[in-house]
Amino acid sequence: MELTGLLAYNILVGIGTLVLITIGLGVIFGMMKIINLAHGEFMMIGAYTVVLATGAGVNIWISMFLLAPLVSGLLGLITERLLMRHLYGRMIDTMLATWGLSLLIIGAITVIFGNQTRGISSPVGNMSIGRFDVGLHGMVIVLTAIGALAAVACVLKFTKLGLIVRATMQNSAMASALGVAPKRVYMGTFATGTALAGLAGGVLAPISGVAPTMGAAYIAKAFITVLGGGPAIVTGTGLASTLFSPINEIVSFKATPIIGEVAMLVAAIIIVRLLPQGITGRFFRRSL
Repeated sequence: MELTGLLAYNILVGIGTLVLITIGLGVIFGMMKIINLAHGEFMMIGAYTVVLATGAGVNIWISMFLLAPLVSGLLGLITERLLMRHLYGRMIDTMLATWGLSLLIIGAITVIFGNQTRGISSPVGNMSIGRFDVGLHGMVIVLTAIGALAAVACVLKFTKLGLIVRATMQNSAMASALGVAPKRVYMGTFATGTALAGLAGGVLAPISGVAPTMGAAYIAKAFITVLGGGPAIVTGTGLASTLFSPINEIVSFKATPIIGEVAMLVAAIIIVRLLPQGITGRFFRRSL
């Protein structure tokens, strides 16, 4: 019974982690059709922001939930203005550009801070599941993931800004004819996606360790979750995370974490093979 409770807790935290690392990528890829290979590096920037800000005496909650997305979002905004705005509609070029950007960010952070892994303590303690102690930071991850999904859904569905963003992504020429500035919408959408990546990096920093190459540990999982979820950002991210995380955690529990990740990758390949447009490309087509 204790093992079942521990496994259920790990699955819940795994779902929250997948949602967090995916939602920013989903915003950029799902809405703008840009394959952002620097997504993991924007997460890394958020994690370093938390480490540095907390070391300078800033409250860790402010560092995680305010400074990390702010810094990553600002870097994303600069990236969009200087680089991405010239490459819209050229998917291969955006892949190459963001791949080069990821190498640049990793190199710059390594030169500035070195390549050693830094750690930061979780602001919350532990709890017991039977004779097992588990970190309560997992619940912080789960609640943050729920909040991020709810926030994206509410903005897209209930606000004028969300309506403008969706209209611009579907038909930018028509939106422009109605007085909308598509370039500003693209800029804001890209910055929002990178800000969500920074939030993910900041929240995961206490359990992952912070190093220049930490983004590589998440980028593959984020992409297979986005592809498996399909075009609906919120519903697709939630469904794919809920499907893939139990596979990863259960196989990891029975075998090893590496085998668990292989099983998750195989599941994603099967999903994409059976549903080329992802889960929400076949089901829940009207969802966000």
